[in-house]
Amino acid sequence: MEEIKPLKRSLQLQPLSREHHDGLLFVWKIRQGLNNKTDSYKLRQFVGWFWENHMRPHFFQEEKILMPYLPDLHPLAGKLKSDHNEIRELVISIDREVDRYDLKDLANLVEAHIRWEEREFFQFLESTLSLKDLEDVSEQINNHPVICEVDWTDEFWVQAGNVK
Repeated sequence: MEEIKPLKRSLQLQPLSREHHDGLLFVWKIRQGLNNKTDSYKLRQFVGWFWENHMRPHFFQEEKILMPYLPDLHPLAGKLKSDHNEIRELVISIDREVDRYDLKDLANLVEAHIRWEEREFFQFLESTLSLKDLEDVSEQINNHPVICEVDWTDEFWVQAGNVK
């Protein structure tokens, strides 16, 4: 079996990769909550909180800062937008009427999207953008940081039997 080595990310894109780590923790927490039979309403609130404080501003960074560096109609830009729209629609659906299957689908979709961005999208950018372009990206990311002003304090993912 071939060993999967960690990806070495450029300094300029590392803030986005750290946000991806937060996204993978989100996925893990949702899955743990589902395994622990955490109340669906609580999971819905967590999804809404994560969307507002992490995912939505992160999507802004990628769509408004990174996408302009791609050639017009590039397939990677199409996939990025398509994935973001699918995730956004699923979050809206969960907010309207929470469903445990939708929560599982959201976790799977977010994980697959993050893995794709790290393995394909970011590697493409690092291999095609000039150092000056990467520095410009870094400056724009620093001008539009993902800042979470309200922490989520209910650690439902470590508690068993949160059923109401």
